Amino acid sequence: MSKRHIVFVPGKSPKPEAESHRDLLWRTLLEGVRRIEPEIYEELLENHNDFRFIDWNYIYYLEHDDINTHLPYVDDLFKRDGPSDEDIKQAKAWRHKLDKFIYNTVDSTPVLLRLLRGQIKEAVEETTRYFDNEEQIASQIREQLKRELRPLLADGGKVMVIGHSMGSVITYDTLWALSQLEHLPGEVDMFLTLGSPLGLNYVQERLLGFEKEGIHKYPSNIRHWVNVAADGDLIALDRELAKDYAEMVALKMLDSFTDHCEDVFNYFHGEDGLNCHRSYGYLINPVVSKVIADWWRATEE
Repeated sequence: MSKRHIVFVPGKSPKPEAESHRDLLWRTLLEGVRRIEPEIYEELLENHNDFRFIDWNYIYYLEHDDINTHLPYVDDLFKRDGPSDEDIKQAKAWRHKLDKFIYNTVDSTPVLLRLLRGQIKEAVEETTRYFDNEEQIASQIREQLKRELRPLLADGGKVMVIGHSMGSVITYDTLWALSQLEHLPGEVDMFLTLGSPLGLNYVQERLLGFEKEGIHKYPSNIRHWVNVAADGDLIALDRELAKDYAEMVALKMLDSFTDHCEDVFNYFHGEDGLNCHRSYGYLINPVVSKVIADWWRATEE
């Protein structure tokens, strides 16, 4: 068994069938690394089987999306070498600032949830089923990720877990359960969160371990945590996570926590235009690619 593994946990909404979605995500990750670190790209090419994908979305939605609706937009993404001036303008637009104001108001006063709209409202509504653990759905999803992580951590290798959006919440809860309930030995060397809602009060108050104190409140099996949030990403409205989880560093539960959330642009375009939250756009971003490439190089035996 290889000693380095990358595990990707996707965000909400139905996804394509696991194998085809995994391959497309891997292609995108590789393209991002190729652009900044050709030598690491060549190494990653030879380690296709070290990229794991958690297909939790099918358990949650009982349907798959059509991969053919993704391919043209990813192909278009590959033709771009960065965000256009218009992309940057849209990402910083006032309408996003208004949405941020509305969410921050609601986040501190949950009774105002009815004020939410669009993508933000949809995200909150979809996560409710997870947090309520209806029909044990959250437990089933976490168990799927646990089955992937248990042998990797027990093997003593280096593991990076990439959690996009809701996938970062699922990963956090799973790591908490593995360390605080199962007391599983081993640790995730790198927890990379992309477009994560883990900074929001609404989410934090529903995380496993929230009611506990000190070292029992947080996962104790993460070595490094890097968080990346793009301008205009309406799911990662509270983008700086280091301040929210500073106690983990103070308690020496983490070696480091790094936020990248200034002038980070996700320039993925879908059928509705610019989508600052999409996973493909994060994976090709040079900030994310450098984190992955640096980690791969640092974990060479």
